[in-house]
Amino acid sequence: MALRYDRTGFKDIVICQDPDEFCYGTDAVILAHEASRSAMALRKDCAIADLGTGTGIVPLILSQKTAAGRIMGIEVQERSFRLAERNGEENGLSGRVSFVMGNVRDVSPGYGGEFDIVTSNPPYTAGGEGIESGNDAKAIARHEILGTLDDFLKAAAFMLKDKGEFYMIHRPGRIVDICAGCRKYGLEPKEMTFISGKPGEKPNLLLIKCVKNGGRDLRVLAPFAVRNDDGSFSERMLKCYEI
Repeated sequence: MALRYDRTGFKDIVICQDPDEFCYGTDAVILAHEASRSAMALRKDCAIADLGTGTGIVPLILSQKTAAGRIMGIEVQERSFRLAERNGEENGLSGRVSFVMGNVRDVSPGYGGEFDIVTSNPPYTAGGEGIESGNDAKAIARHEILGTLDDFLKAAAFMLKDKGEFYMIHRPGRIVDICAGCRKYGLEPKEMTFISGKPGEKPNLLLIKCVKNGGRDLRVLAPFAVRNDDGSFSERMLKCYEI
């Protein structure tokens, strides 16, 4: 692995990644930021889980943006899992941030109803669709090879406490599957934000917040542009990076 260390911009947190496999992007930063805004994230007894954590970027960011005393990431790929463990240790977070190697399909019987917040940035492309990368790590990260959208939603619902919150970033094209799957598992959609590269562009990401066993009341929030027309980060994106 051709490893490299990158500064995240969140205090002194650095992340070790393999650019030949899969490196985190702005979607992970947005996801972590939105989850950190939960009132529950202000509590030291808050427990957060990240499904499909990769090399651990979302837990690493959440360790700096929340007061949560327990943050756990689950990752199915061994190489990414080992790097996530390494990232937790090298950033001095081992007592607070932990990682588990496993498939989201296999979270039962452990972790039932243990978490206040669950986050996920799962593979976006449904199984059998799109062009899979020749790189196995990238293919698994991008395509539903080892876990479907349904698997991630089922796991999130199982792991959450009653009235716990679920945050996920996905593709707008899967909106019907997302809403149907969330309600199927008692994750009631409460807020939805469409994210685009620049103002006025077609959205390419969808951020959704759900509440386990919440009431039916969905709000579509103002659209989110990652960059300004000149290519610089938008004010809202800068807030995600705390700049």
